[in-house]
Amino acid sequence: MIIIPARIASNRFPNKVLANINGFPMVIATAKAVSKLDSVAIATDSQEIVNLAKDYGFEAVMTSSEHQSGTDRINEAADKLNLNKDEIIINVQADEPFIETSVVQKVIDRVKKSINENEDIMMTSCYKIIDKKDANDPNYVKVIINDKNNAIYFSRSKIPYDREEHESYFGHLGIYGFTKKSLKEFCSLPPSPLENIEKLEQLRAIYHDKKVAMVEVQSKSFGIDTKEDLQRALDFFNKLP
Repeated sequence: MIIIPARIASNRFPNKVLANINGFPMVIATAKAVSKLDSVAIATDSQEIVNLAKDYGFEAVMTSSEHQSGTDRINEAADKLNLNKDEIIINVQADEPFIETSVVQKVIDRVKKSINENEDIMMTSCYKIIDKKDANDPNYVKVIINDKNNAIYFSRSKIPYDREEHESYFGHLGIYGFTKKSLKEFCSLPPSPLENIEKLEQLRAIYHDKKVAMVEVQSKSFGIDTKEDLQRALDFFNKLP
């Protein structure tokens, strides 16, 4: 199942998940974008979003307004939906209305592989190659990986530091794959100092010595954090054939 966490509050862009994306509220545009892959539920702390989801034919789950991360929110939703412990759960952020289905499918396939091969993987995510200009943007999260394609660290800073300024970096896309069992394990871990400093919840897993599998993807999509991001996205994607 794909679960989309959608809180109504946003410091930089209030009510952004309701922003208009070619005639649809952003959260609905995101749900429609991934609905061909699996069943979709929206996890929210807003009755307005619950009602909106139902108007468009999507399942919605009311969750606590106290959650500190989207992953904690989808964990509560997974419990309320009574999903099996082996169910694959994909966390797609509500601010990814232009995400390609091929990207989400690669995450799903990697989770399946970890199950079939009995790998000790807590969560799966993805990255794409970005240039040094994007790498300098703190809103664009970077990741470095090891020889097993597992994440070593995520940061808003440009990593790894290179005195000679190499041309490409790994940009993280905020899509996460779990089993319901590993999702519950992740949410049972205490928050880490690293995630509080960087404001990146995935660092909780690394801090507690859990493996985060990464897959490389091709994507033109990017998360929308500000009104300027929204306009840039609309200008770019509406020009595509």
